[in-house]
This record gives sequence, C-alpha cells and structure tokens, in this order.
Amino acid sequence: MRIEYTPEQAAFQAKIRRFAEDVVAPKAAAIDAGDVFPAELVAEAARQGLLGVTLPAEHGGAGRDTVSYALAIEAVSAASATLAVILTVQNSLVAEVILRYGTPAQQAAWLGRLVSGEAIGAFALSEANAGADAANQETVAAADGDGYRLTGRKVWVANGAVADVVLLFAATAPDAGAKGISAFLAPAATPGLKRTGQRDSLGVRGLGCVDLELEAMRVGRDAMLGAPGEGFRIALAALDRGRIGIGAQALGVGRAAFDAALAHAGRRRTFGQRIGRHQAIQWMLADSATELAAARMLVLRAAAAADRQERVTLEAAMGKLSASEAAHRAADRAMQVLASAGYTRGSTVDRLYRDARAAEIYQGTSEVQRMIIAEQVIGPEEP
Repeated sequence: MRIEYTPEQAAFQAKIRRFAEDVVAPKAAAIDAGDVFPAELVAEAARQGLLGVTLPAEHGGAGRDTVSYALAIEAVSAASATLAVILTVQNSLVAEVILRYGTPAQQAAWLGRLVSGEAIGAFALSEANAGADAANQETVAAADGDGYRLTGRKVWVANGAVADVVLLFAATAPDAGAKGISAFLAPAATPGLKRTGQRDSLGVRGLGCVDLELEAMRVGRDAMLGAPGEGFRIALAALDRGRIGIGAQALGVGRAAFDAALAHAGRRRTFGQRIGRHQAIQWMLADSATELAAARMLVLRAAAAADRQERVTLEAAMGKLSASEAAHRAADRAMQVLASAGYTRGSTVDRLYRDARAAEIYQGTSEVQRMIIAEQVIGPEEP
C-alpha cells in the first residue's frame, strides 16, 4: 500500500535515499568488518542535514517534522544500521533533549556544534545493574560545594568512544528511587571521566560503544539538565523519541533484507523455474512484506504523534516492538531464501541478520516494550 507523504517529506526521503545508496552503502561492509566509528560518514551526514533534522533553524537545524526524521533514518539504515544508530543518538537522545530541557547557555554551547558535526553526543543511562530497570541507578552524584562529584560506571555507551559531550544520569538522592535521579550534561574531556571496555558487539559494529568510568568526576551546578530529581523523567521522554528512531532503523534493515530475498528469488532457479515461483518462498516473502508494512504504519504513527503531543510512550513502544521483531523475521527469512549464499560470513544478509537482532535489545528490549504497552493499555493499579 502506498503511503502519501507531503511534497517536503517525499523530497527529503528521496534525497536521503540517494545519499544512502551512493555514499553510505559502498562503505557499510568495511564499517562492519573494521568496527571503527565512521567519522567521515558522520561528517557527510551533517552536510545532508541529518544531525539536526528536527531542530529549529535558530540552532542550525533543518526544522523538519518527526515523520521526515523517521523516513531519513529508515533510508540510511537500509544502507548502514551503524550510521543510522549514530544519528538517532545524536538527534533523539542528545540534541533534542538539550533543546527541550537545556538552559539557554547549554543550548548555545552545544546545539550548533551537534548539528554541524563539530561535536558528537553520547547518552549514558545504562549500567551493569540498571538496563531494563533503568531507575536502579548506582552512579551517584554527591553535592560538592557549588557542584557535584559523580562516581560510577556506565555501560554500552554508543558514540562514547568519540563523544565530545555526554548526557549522564546519576542519583542525587539515592534513597528516593526514580525521583532521586538527575541529569547532567558534561564535556567528555572532564577530568575523572574515563573511557574503558570497548565493546565487541555482534552487530551494528562501529558505534564507538564503550563503558564510561566516572571517578569522582566533578561538574558545576550549571551542568545539571533540568531540575534536581527530574533526570528519570527526562530519560524516559528521550527514550520515547529514541524508540521512534530505532523503529525506523529496524525498518531500514528489514527492508534491505526483504529486498535481498526478493532479488535472489527472482534470480535463483531450481526444478526448472525461479524459486520465487515456489509457494514456500512466496509465503516467506508475503509474510515479510506484510509485517514490515504494518510496522511502518506504527512507526510513522508514533512519529506523527511526536509532533502533536508531549509524550508518545505507547506509540513509540508499539512502533519499536513491531519494527524490530518484523526486521528480525525478515532477515531470518532472507537468510533462508538465500540459503548458503546468505549463510556466509561477509555477505550482506549476514550483516543484516546481525544488525536486525540488536534492535530488539537496545533502548529497551522487546520484553520491556511489552511491559510499557501493557501498563499504558491496562492503566495504573487501583488503590
């Protein structure tokens, strides 16, 4: 089914698809094999307006709507999931958060640099014991004169290896649970912030994923983003929009896997005919096409809602859940259709299969998305 976009949305999608196919796709295999942060591609993406898609022009952004952002991330991800995730962190988890919650001074210091690519941002929420249970923050921010000292360890921080600024979350009131968490915006060069534990991930390689060790890292009070105790609310709002980006990223991977299967089904011949004429193959292609189309509707619904309302918790969780699982199944079926041609290290489908699996884990596993959806649907427990 054809989705009708505005002329501006369609033109932007076409532009980014050309960029993805001509510039990004030829480098995707090397990014995966080398597991090195693609700094040059990120700079190219900045020139395409992809590092501040929804930010207003006064901060150097493109001023586009969230549907355009989702379409762009899907297009990039069909070529390289790695670059797409880097962009979602930069846009949804850092720049947009500073725009919504930052002081004028914080916005002036970072937004223009993030949009231009002069600065790379990272989002540091997860810990060894605070992944799905993100409120269980063990990193502590202790008051110290006119500032705070942060001590703890953040894990799996995408963009962390090259980040210039890090959005950190820590407990300023450790006994208050989620209400005691605060957010801090700190330059990565701050003394006491140490990069460690380079992650050798199975898929989406080249993200610059590291752990961050905070060794009594001192920041001033002006580093706090929002008010004391608002950090967990800020993190959840950021993840709502981040999940729209990850849903779009999963759609791109799923579409690329489906396209690879479809092309192979039109070329490969067995028993005197193309394998796309065999019902067993047709049903796999039909299921992938249907599931991806349904997931796209949910992701775009969430994106459209993000421009109309403050929170999109339910919509974003549904979009991310459906898209990530549809992409995984599409990649799995693609490998089955290609058989030995797909089950080969270094093949395109090999990379897509590994990349698709990651989308069911980061920014909330599928199980977490189901918990969120159920809570939103059922409502709070009666007193």
